[in-house]
Parts: sequence; structure tokens; C-alpha cells
Amino acid sequence: MEGDNNATWYKYRGLQVISKTDISEIASYLVDASNYKGKCEEVIFPENENEIVEIIKRANRTKVAVTISGNGTGLTGGRVPDEGIVIATDKLDKILEINPNEKYAVVQTGVLLSDFKKEIEQKKLYYPPDPTEQNCFIGATVSTNASGSKTFKYGPTRDFVLAMKIVLPTGDTLTLDRGSIKASGHVIKFVSNEGASFEFNLPDYSMPAGKHAAGYFSAENMDLIDLFIGSEGTLGIITEIKLKLLTLPENTLSSVLFFDNESDALSFISAARKISYETREENNNGIDALGLEFFDKNSLEFLREDYPLIPSDTDAAVWFEQEINADNEEILFDKWVGLIEQYNCNIENAWFASNDFERKKFQNFRHAVSWKVNEFLSKTNIRKVGTDTAVPVESFNEYYHLAKKLVSESGLDFISYGHLGNCHLHLNMLPKNDKEFLAAKTLYARICSEAVKRKGTISAEHGIGKIKREYLLDMFGEENIIKMANLKKNIDPNMILSLGNIFDKKYLIK
Repeated sequence: MEGDNNATWYKYRGLQVISKTDISEIASYLVDASNYKGKCEEVIFPENENEIVEIIKRANRTKVAVTISGNGTGLTGGRVPDEGIVIATDKLDKILEINPNEKYAVVQTGVLLSDFKKEIEQKKLYYPPDPTEQNCFIGATVSTNASGSKTFKYGPTRDFVLAMKIVLPTGDTLTLDRGSIKASGHVIKFVSNEGASFEFNLPDYSMPAGKHAAGYFSAENMDLIDLFIGSEGTLGIITEIKLKLLTLPENTLSSVLFFDNESDALSFISAARKISYETREENNNGIDALGLEFFDKNSLEFLREDYPLIPSDTDAAVWFEQEINADNEEILFDKWVGLIEQYNCNIENAWFASNDFERKKFQNFRHAVSWKVNEFLSKTNIRKVGTDTAVPVESFNEYYHLAKKLVSESGLDFISYGHLGNCHLHLNMLPKNDKEFLAAKTLYARICSEAVKRKGTISAEHGIGKIKREYLLDMFGEENIIKMANLKKNIDPNMILSLGNIFDKKYLIK
């Protein structure tokens, strides 16, 4: 067995679980895409739920800290340990069932999203959650309630989770079907598969109305499954997930538009957003974008080396998509062209996809800006400083211009892009040294504060992890952070699981 020399930690009860301690073998588990770095004693590679249960029981008994690791694509340090051991979910990589008739799939937590989507699309099925990084593990997307460009129409991962199997921090297990256990007001009760009873109060704070992935989900009479979705590995280890699927669309209209003036691009997005909402409400055959993605001038210059066909002197770009079929393709194309022409976009410069290959190229164009930021960070060896904020529609344009003004005045290099259909801004500062990094962090805090003032969120899709804890504190206040910590202690009494994610460990001893 690979790693036999290090596989003795759990060599009992008939189990022999692969584990590694050599730093040369585990170094990749001590960092994520944000360049946040950590340390641990051991990385363990369970292959099934029984092995996880035994690992967790021993860690709980000996009070050893356990961090759950996905594929390292996260941007908040959530999978990076500060101490103890790591449970890597790499080997939990099986697609267990795809049901085309009832439109669902059951997967283990370590299945790659890209592999899953390829598999279901062969069966004419569709899974809309579309994080920028497709090489993420599905379990991690559930753990962070990930979203992406198609969230504008279909919502985040939460809306597609039908059931889960979870190993709790005590080693008990829990099988949850959506709708099976609900809170009574803000009090939740449940019993593990082994008969252990849990009862506690949910935090009574209110959450932003729009796109939001910061802190524990909590609402009156909520479904228990929603507490674990987005809990960033702090309440349990997801082992299996049942996901809702849709019928694969017949075709998709995809286009990248280039604007000479940024204000025209923002106005176009505002108009397309409004019309899309109206179309869904009226259920008519009109403009209804899957996503509305924005790139500022700096982003386009950042991409130009890899995409030389970007028109020169372009101030901004918008990528949109809409599902179409043979009956409405021409009608919808004409409607989009009519809208585009109202906002001073030169149709001659626009890119329109005519087949799947070109559509994939446009998706890669959108995703390239993110991985190029990560590539820049890797070269400079500086941690990521990029916003994940979202604000209400009525506040967005004012918020966007303020954020850009603050960073422009600082003299820092930056790029600005994001899911503007959801008023969700990724403003990435690109510090070149430690002094600029500290300046960028100060600006980041100010920009997050401005989002909170407008009843928005500091994290719309990436979660909090370890990097954004202080900003979550500013958003919710210490009283509500303590409520989150008390909730965790009810499920994790020995406080071993994913310590440091969402809130500082100090709140667990208050």
C-alpha cells in the first residue's frame, strides 16, 4: 500500500488508512489558491465513511484538531490547517448514481466538479452551479455554498442539494434529506443515526437578502440541511451528496461584448438584469440571462497577452449567456442585438459563439482572469487581496464607483470584474511587495465595510475560511459571532473540527 511506512496511525479495528507525514509529500495540503499557508502533523486519506468515522472518533477522544481538505482551489485558507491532522477527501471520488428519470445524482465528496458535469451531460442532464474553478471537489462546493456565473438565474449550490451524509465531530453519523428536519422557530433538534440527541438555538441574526456565503445560514423554521451547507467543514464532514439535476438545454446563446465606455457596459448590465427578472416573473419568451459577467479595462489588459483579439482601446466587456432552442433562437438573438445596440456596443467587435467549442472558449476567457490572478500571487508569493462582496441592486453602481475610486487613489495595481448580474464584485488588488500588501489589506477592510453599510455581504460565494474572519466580525458583531461559536460547540463539544474557519478559536472558550 502506498505510504505503508506512515500508515500505522489508524491501523486497528481491521482498518489500515493511508497517511503521510513527510513534508515533501504533504506540502501541497498546507496551502490553497489564495497562497494562505499552514502546518500540520499528518495528512490522512480515508477511502470510505467507516474510515472517517474511526479517524474522527480517535481525534475526538484525544482532542486532536482536524481540518478537512478539498482540492486546494479555495481562496480563503479554509482547507489549510494551523495544527493537528488533515483529512484529505481525494479518495472519496466515486459517482454513485445518476438517475436520468428522476433527475438526481449521488456523489462522494471528492468527485471533481468538471468530471461530474462531463458525465451527466452525456446523459443530457445539467447541473447549473458553476464555480469559476471547475477542478474543485463537489463536497467543497457544498461546504462553501459555492456559486458562479449561472447563479444569476439558478441560484447557488444550496438550491441543488437534496440530501447529504455527514460524519459529525463526535464520530456519529447523520443522514439528512431536505425537508426531513426543520427548526421550530430558532430551536433545532435532531438525532444522529447512532441515537445521540442534539438540541440548541440557532443564531437569530438576519442575513443579506442577495447572494451571500458568510457565516452559518440561519433563519426561522429553517431546514437542518441548510445549516451544514456553507458551514465550511466546521460542523461535520460531508461524505455523500444527492444533487438535483435539470434537463440539459438544447442550446445556449453566448456572447462577449466590448464597450468603449465603462458606464455603457454597466448600464447594459442593469437593463439586462431588470429585463431578465421580469421575464422570469412573467414566464415569457424574452431575454433571460443565465449570467451577466463584467470585466473592466484593467482586467482586459491583464488578459490581452493570452487573448490578442480583444479590441484595442476597449474600456469594459460583458459576457452573457442565455438558454435557447430551435424555436426561439432567432427571436432571442434579435432581442439581444436590439438591447446591445441601445448601449453603444459595436456589434462588429462582439464575439458570438456558434458551437460548443466556441462557448467553452468564452467560458475559459471568463475563468482566465481568476487563474491569472492566482498565477500572479504565486510568482510574487503574496496572499490574495480580492473582494467577494455583493450589495443590493439599488446600491451597486454607487458602491462600485466608490470601491474603484478608493483603490485608484491608492496607486495600487488592480483589476475589477465579477458576477454583476448578482451585483457581486471581485476587485483584486495586485500588491508587489509586503508594503503594498498591507496597504491593500487596509483598503480591503474599507471596501468590505462599505458593502456592509449598504446591507450587503463581505463574501458572496467564497466563504470566510481563516482569511476573512475579522471582516465577518465587523459584519455581524461579536455578539453574533459568539452565537455561531456556541452553535458549533453543541455539535463539536471537544472543538476539534476545522478550527479557525469562520471565527477565531478564542470565541470557542468564551
